[in-house]
Order: sequence, then C-alpha cells, then structure tokens
Amino acid sequence: MTPVSRPTRKPTKILIVEDEESFLDALRIGFTREGFAIDVARDGREALERFEAGSPDLVLLDVMLPRMSGIDVCREIRSTSDVPIIMVTAKGEEIDAVVGLEVGADDYVTKPYRFRELLARVRSVLRRSRLDDDAAEPASPTATSSEDPIEIGDVHVDPSRHEVRIRGAVIDLPLKEFDLLTALIGRAGRVASRDQLIDEVWGHDYVGDTKTLDVHIKRLRNKIEQNPSEPTRIVTIRGLGYKFAD
Repeated sequence: MTPVSRPTRKPTKILIVEDEESFLDALRIGFTREGFAIDVARDGREALERFEAGSPDLVLLDVMLPRMSGIDVCREIRSTSDVPIIMVTAKGEEIDAVVGLEVGADDYVTKPYRFRELLARVRSVLRRSRLDDDAAEPASPTATSSEDPIEIGDVHVDPSRHEVRIRGAVIDLPLKEFDLLTALIGRAGRVASRDQLIDEVWGHDYVGDTKTLDVHIKRLRNKIEQNPSEPTRIVTIRGLGYKFAD
C-alpha cells in the first residue's frame, strides 16, 4: 500500500529588523528553534527591500535604525500592507512606542525583554491577524446575519455590512477600529471597562500593552468626533474606562 504523503506546512516567516548583533543573534537562534523562518535586515532601507522581496508574515521592527527610522519603515509598510508589526523600543522611549502604534504597529516591546515574553506576543499578534483575515472573508451569498444596524445621533453602524456612516457619509475603518466602535456603541450609555474592551476586541489571550486601546480610541475620535480634543461621543470615564454617550 502506497503511503499517503501529507503536505508540509510552510513555516511562518519573521522579518527581524535589528542593528545590534547581540540581540539579532539571540532572536535568530530563539525563533529558529521555535520553527519560524527568519529573514534579517540591519537598517531601515534594507528592511523595506527585504519586506518587498520576502513577503514576511510578521515584522519585528526596532525603532532606532541606521539610514531610516523604524517609525518611517512602519509608515511605509502600512501604506501598502496589513502585515503584523511589533515595534521594539529602548527602555524610556515610551513616546516612540506610542508613535509606532499611531502609524500602524500592532504591538510593542521594550528592551531588554525576555525571549519567552516576546514569543508570546508574536504568537498572539499572529493569531489575531489570522482571525481578522478569516473575519474579512466575504460572506456566502446565502448567509444571513442577525446583527442589526445601530444608530445613535448621527452615527450609524451596520455590523453585517461592516459599514459606518457619520452624518450620512461613509467612513473607512480598519477592522480593529470597527470592532471597537461596535463594542462601544452596542452598550451606548453604559461604561465599558478597559479590560472588557481589550477582551472583546483583541481577545482574552492578548498580552500586549493597554496603550494599544488608547491609541485606537484616539483614532476613532479623530474620525467620528466633531472636535476630537473635546469628545462628546466617546467619552473617558476616569478610573473605569470609556462610554459611547447616548
């Protein structure tokens, strides 16, 4: 009887963008042992070249790089791709991490870090990315949705069509921003704690920094508030979380 050959699964590829050899060697060894395929770039320009040539599944991107900063690399990648990006910052460079999130990074870690913590974040971001891809697949023509549209004031959200209208105009929201708005408007008038929102939008296994939530709230306010610096729709409830005002 001829044995049935099983298709081999292509290993997940990580592009590591790092100019410090000590960190680079440790990352290459660690991720290779965990079964990942590794590509390497040592400066910002090379990172973009390697990204275009190699089509990685995730980018681990240091902020401080020769020739081109990690922030600019992240911005360039985000202009053409939704590939997961984890920023790496030095201790004390919190502002760089926040800027990285604002230009499209999915998460960040601070040096020095433990490899096991970094590995957990990489797997979590990859898992969320794959779930997002599944959610973005077009529905079957015969599929029906029980998710009814929600309209509060001049904000209209239609979960089944993944559509948001503000004052009648359709606005484009990435999946995470759409999910966050849906979570908030679905409980309009009630406070949603930070933990509730992170669990609902990013999943119970999320191990990243909660500043990711704040950055996404800021992005939403910039798109739906008439005056984002004085929000009247998505309001902060000090010490508790956020509320969509009804």
